[in-house]
Amino acid sequence: MKDSVQPVELGVSRRNRVKAAGPRVWIKNEVVRVGLAETLCTYVMMVFGLGSVAQVVTGQGVFGQYLSINLGFGLGVAMGAHVGGKVSGAHMNAAVSFTMCTFGRLGWKMLPLYVFAQLLGSFLAAGTIYGVYYEAIFDYCGGNLTVTGVKATAGIFATYPAPYLSLLAGFTDQVFGTAMLLLCLMALSDQRNKPAAAGCEPVAVGLLVMLIGISLGSNSGYAINPTRDIAPRVFTAIAGWGGDVFRSGNGWWWVPLVAPPIGGVLGAGLYRALVEMHHPPLPEQHAESFPLKKQGNICADI
Repeated sequence: MKDSVQPVELGVSRRNRVKAAGPRVWIKNEVVRVGLAETLCTYVMMVFGLGSVAQVVTGQGVFGQYLSINLGFGLGVAMGAHVGGKVSGAHMNAAVSFTMCTFGRLGWKMLPLYVFAQLLGSFLAAGTIYGVYYEAIFDYCGGNLTVTGVKATAGIFATYPAPYLSLLAGFTDQVFGTAMLLLCLMALSDQRNKPAAAGCEPVAVGLLVMLIGISLGSNSGYAINPTRDIAPRVFTAIAGWGGDVFRSGNGWWWVPLVAPPIGGVLGAGLYRALVEMHHPPLPEQHAESFPLKKQGNICADI
């Protein structure tokens, strides 16, 4: 009996070893792999982020409060970093990609790919949340899709300024928020300072995003990310909210598109000028510092 069983078990183990040793690689082109990973990780981050907003708004406070939104985006960033971190770096934010290009840590020719992937992932996530919460949204607003007012629902998908906020103050708000994001990302990835512990980078970045939401989010919803804001805004314009998504807030739509890249470069440059450039020299073989490297998991935002 043992003799009859043993060859079968041996054959199975051999087949398993062959499969484990030689997995088939379907896509070898690095550009395609990076684009797919960046699209998927952005999609994951945005689904959790927008979903948390939709649940709070349509639930009218029963299923969460403002802190729920901060947690949703923070944890969404962490999950997105796990999805694409080792392939694309999981930027999920055009301001991060632009800053990396500015400081020579990503080739400029890759910027269009990253931006397109982030726009696609954000647009698809907005469509997904619209579908998942379609009945909840229409039950909440009575079928009247509005951008402003008591039952406004456009804010589920894109950011809008508080009624008291001027365009200048809002622009400053977005520049400063994104500057803090990139400054801290530089610190978290600086191997010669106090970086995030190996393997804990996604959690650290998620906590950073949540911290920005808790401390700097009330003025305009802390977009701090051009692709996170403009793609869902375009979706809402198509889905029934109309041109008001671009007219509301004195034409607010361009602020989260223009201000974050400026803030990102300023924040990263400030860390580089005041901290990174002044590290004591090390032996040549240990002298490298890897802030915002392409393969790192520390490249993430809303």
